[in-house]
Amino acid sequence: MKKCISFRVTGRVQGVGFRYFVYHQALELSISGAVRNEEDGSVTGEALGLSEAIDELLRRLEAGPSLSRVESVETRELQIELVQGFRIES
Repeated sequence: MKKCISFRVTGRVQGVGFRYFVYHQALELSISGAVRNEEDGSVTGEALGLSEAIDELLRRLEAGPSLSRVESVETRELQIELVQGFRIES
């Protein structure tokens, strides 16, 4: 079953390669969507994929790349949209 979510990650998540980390994790898990930096210092995005893959992505977001320090990962379920690929937005 497919699942579509939005996510917001807070902590030290900008300037540490977090968007590229998310991008590579999404590709590895066959997840479509997008990720971006926000002005408040958080990283947000959307992800669409198999429920198990989305759950695994969230586990990986909680860990983050080695230079990051994740304080929280907030999620919200979205209506499934037709999205292809994964992109990093500025």
